[in-house]
Amino acid sequence: MFETREGETLLAADPAEMRPDAHVVFIGRIVSPWAAREECPKNMRAARESGRPATVLIDEPYRPGLQNLERASHVVILSWLHHAPRNLIVQKPRHAAEPKGVFSLRSPARPNPVGLHVAKLVALDIDAGRIGIDAIDVLDGTPVIDIKPYYASTDAFPEATIAGRDEK
Repeated sequence: MFETREGETLLAADPAEMRPDAHVVFIGRIVSPWAAREECPKNMRAARESGRPATVLIDEPYRPGLQNLERASHVVILSWLHHAPRNLIVQKPRHAAEPKGVFSLRSPARPNPVGLHVAKLVALDIDAGRIGIDAIDVLDGTPVIDIKPYYASTDAFPEATIAGRDEK
């Protein structure tokens, strides 16, 4: 699914094959319109532009944790990008002139493939464990590891710049 490009560096040991340091629990799955990597949007902006909503399905034991989530207009979804390689530490994005360290990129290929998605909350059914969101940029069936409310008052940085650029 991921090819190695010139200038990229792999880790000596694949984190997927190492003994885990922590126990991460999947609390649900994402129901996404995207079945193949080639059709999946590269980021949330592109996902929103597609106009295709998505659903987060929370497993039954974790549904009580959804109480009061409707107070949030947007949610932060942390997902586990289970198809991504975990041993690629320096990457050469197609659009970049030079290789870049994984921690300076939003690529799914990373030692711990945690996805970060800020989505608009459009529906919530706590009993069914269904969270309707405006868009998502992951494949159907992607595991969810956490949901958090987005707080514009503390999460937004108006002065933030795009990584590697001086512009906003």
